[in-house]
Amino acid sequence: MIDLYYWPTPNGHKITIFLEEAGLDYRMHPVDISAGDQFKPAFLAFSPNNRMPAIIDQDPGDDRGPVTVFESGAILLYLAEKTGQLIPSDLRKRKTVLEWLMWQMGGLGPMAGQNHHFVQYAPEKIPYAINRYVNETNRLYGVLDHRLKDRDWVADDYSIADIAIYPWIVPHERQQQPLSDFPNLERWFLAMRQRPAVLAAYERGKPWASRPAVTEEGKKLLFGQTATLDRKE
Repeated sequence: MIDLYYWPTPNGHKITIFLEEAGLDYRMHPVDISAGDQFKPAFLAFSPNNRMPAIIDQDPGDDRGPVTVFESGAILLYLAEKTGQLIPSDLRKRKTVLEWLMWQMGGLGPMAGQNHHFVQYAPEKIPYAINRYVNETNRLYGVLDHRLKDRDWVADDYSIADIAIYPWIVPHERQQQPLSDFPNLERWFLAMRQRPAVLAAYERGKPWASRPAVTEEGKKLLFGQTATLDRKE
């Protein structure tokens, strides 16, 4: 049994997609990031970066008690290695999957996240910042489109690389990126969107998806953090 600490964001959706694809049993524990749940001591005990998602694997199989994992990329890699699913054993193929997983973690996710911030949430519209992150998101879409020119999946076979990337493409309109400009990416996106596990993963998040993504009070928590932030009891 996997205990998943979750909110319906791109990084949260990554983990539910994997769990649905792998057919693993899991329990969802909502972490309302606009309400500050991510700062509660019980959550920080196993997610020290005060970010969701995080998991507790109640049965890691080594008879040494539960295992906790934080950071979405690390969770995907942990679960893939544990189950032997959605990651190749072949050295070269595995290398490729890891490259594209890190591309999402280090590039697409952070850049699209800054795109979201400056386009939608920043109280002051700063043209330089908006252009910087919209353009960089566009460049990354182009990289992915080129990669998918002659293959169905990012790393040839369907893998955690596809699972990591897809939720960050879902809000493409908010990122000011028309998919019609990227035909190979659009084809891949439509194939991903139709997978039963993807549909099931987004369905599991619906109970919390209707909540405002970021409230005015939540902005103070999400965008005003420093090392000295008072953490909620």
